[in-house]
Amino acid sequence: MTTIHHALVLNLHQPPGNLEHLLAENEWEAKEILYAYDRIARTLWDYADVGRAHISLSGTLLETLSSPEFQARVYGIVDCGAMLWHWQNERIIEVLGTGYYHPVLPLIPEADRAEHLSRWLSIGKHLLWRPNFNGFWPPEMGFSMELIPLLQQCGYRYVIVDSDHIEPVTPMRWEELRYRPHIARYGDAEIIVIVRDRDLSDAQEAGMEFGWFANELAERTKWCDFPPLVTTCTDGENGGWFRNTTAGSNFWSCFYRELMESARNDGDVQPTFITDYLRTYGAHGEVTVRTGAWNTGWHHGRDFLQWTGSEAQKEALARVQTVSAAVRAALERAAAAETVDVDAGERLDQAHWLLLRAETSCNFYWGEDWVHRCHADLDAAEAALRSNTESCGP
Repeated sequence: MTTIHHALVLNLHQPPGNLEHLLAENEWEAKEILYAYDRIARTLWDYADVGRAHISLSGTLLETLSSPEFQARVYGIVDCGAMLWHWQNERIIEVLGTGYYHPVLPLIPEADRAEHLSRWLSIGKHLLWRPNFNGFWPPEMGFSMELIPLLQQCGYRYVIVDSDHIEPVTPMRWEELRYRPHIARYGDAEIIVIVRDRDLSDAQEAGMEFGWFANELAERTKWCDFPPLVTTCTDGENGGWFRNTTAGSNFWSCFYRELMESARNDGDVQPTFITDYLRTYGAHGEVTVRTGAWNTGWHHGRDFLQWTGSEAQKEALARVQTVSAAVRAALERAAAAETVDVDAGERLDQAHWLLLRAETSCNFYWGEDWVHRCHADLDAAEAALRSNTESCGP
């Protein structure tokens, strides 16, 4: 039987200040999350010959885990410095680039998208000690074709998208569309598209036995006349399956150990890095990707209903556009000024990062519960802009 190549992808993200808040208000939940992070490399260590995982780390999570104050606060729980060091192990982990504040990229102003990507690359290269990142994880898997030129400019070779949004340009069968990398083009720019299997990812999130998974992959790929790449993507710290601390009762100590034992004994399902698969087998055929996100517990991901379903969410996103335009205009004026005002520059920098933080997907994900956080950051950004205007005089 043809080897089935399995790419495991885990999204790791915490909103700004969330872990600190949980430590104060719900310490056990914070510990569960930190233990879930710590299990990743610790589990893979014992299977470095076959174990492979891709992780996406939001800029806000990296910011928290690298903070000396936070590291000191949780030292008796996990060693964050050691954990960051272990995530640098390229033999077992491939790190994917993403957006710093985890925004749904198609929903934010185009002018802000590059800033999220460049800021993430800055912290990612610094903390993870590598000059580039091959793959890109769109926060919430929110993707639109117009992102392709930006991703190419940032040096990304491939992007992960959801299977429900893929449409073939080159004629291909169902199994070819889902289990083979493809090329997507926008104007003169192009990128390789890696297809997340939505159904199998749902099973990964809910909890599954390895035997079922192996049988399901065999059935889904049995007509493949090429080496299939099956990609499953979920959050890596949410839900009981990933947070459960009982040995033998979570994703890593139950499912993934069985997968690695099978792989070590020449099983049909073999963990792989996407980069390694592409190096060996390449990409085939052209596709287009409909604008959308991954499925959540409530919505299918089309039209971004999870983040735009209410008037309050829509109004906050409209205000993001307005404040972004004001910040952009202030940046352009500062760039054109003949003299440099250090204090004014600092206030403008503050307004800029507050705007970017306001765009985090979590501010819109929970219906209207967190929309006020977006407005609070936008209020502060506007206050910083006003302060700049007043200090410069008429």
